Amino acid sequence: MSVPPDAGSAAARFTRAAVRRTRPLSGTLSEAVLEDGRRVMVKAGDGPGAVRAEVAGLRWLGAAGAVRVPAVYGCDERWLVTERVVTGAPGREAALRFGRDLAALHAAGAPAFGAPPPDGPEDAFIGSAPMRNVVGQEWPGWYAEHRVLPYLRSAVDNGTVRPAEAAVVERVCELLPGLAGPAEPPARLHGDLWNGNVLWGADGRVHVIDPAAHGGHRETDLAMLRLFGCPYLEEVLEGYRQTAPPAPGWTGRVGVHQLFPLLVHAVLFGRPYAEEALAVARDACP
Repeated sequence: MSVPPDAGSAAARFTRAAVRRTRPLSGTLSEAVLEDGRRVMVKAGDGPGAVRAEVAGLRWLGAAGAVRVPAVYGCDERWLVTERVVTGAPGREAALRFGRDLAALHAAGAPAFGAPPPDGPEDAFIGSAPMRNVVGQEWPGWYAEHRVLPYLRSAVDNGTVRPAEAAVVERVCELLPGLAGPAEPPARLHGDLWNGNVLWGADGRVHVIDPAAHGGHRETDLAMLRLFGCPYLEEVLEGYRQTAPPAPGWTGRVGVHQLFPLLVHAVLFGRPYAEEALAVARDACP
């Protein structure tokens, strides 16, 4: 795997330090080692506006003073250079603190459901999938229109979900006002809180990366942690409950909140995620 063109020059430009070497970590991500020994991450944007959306998300999450995020050294339309988080082993105390910090992040709030971070674009991304941050008033209708149905339509269009199968997801969307639980104010969400975006720092704190930040329902972040697993998940949830207990019955609503990431994954990665989304939708229908 070759280093993406200009990753080293991007690191040098935004850190104002000479680069000793670079190495690729994935198709869009590289590590650069600076002459002073620091290590930084260099990321190429997935599409127009992707870097702007990620930087705005990191800064918005960081402004809450709760969950830690990597420092941003600099960016342009193509490149993002951030701090390289030194990782350690997951642990119980760090998990409890992460739960408390996540609750504080959510409580920092957002202007509306679907609100992008300040200076963030309306046309953003979740992973490499386009995600539109369009403001809505009531969570059930907004979630159906802007988080579930767009990816369902894309999955049908690309053949991952058969047209006849789509009806069960559409039915869940119709029933959302009765399935959503008590109304809550918009929370400040990470938006793509799967285990790969949760870094257990050597400093004993959890750091989060690669946000798809927006105003949403706090149970969506919790559902994402449950969907793809997380070390010490029960301790994370215990720390969260100590600070801001979820509304009664929230575990019964996990599937509703998982429809969004599952359908995103169906669009990006194919049929197995579509089958999981359909199973979740069937379970959610009374």
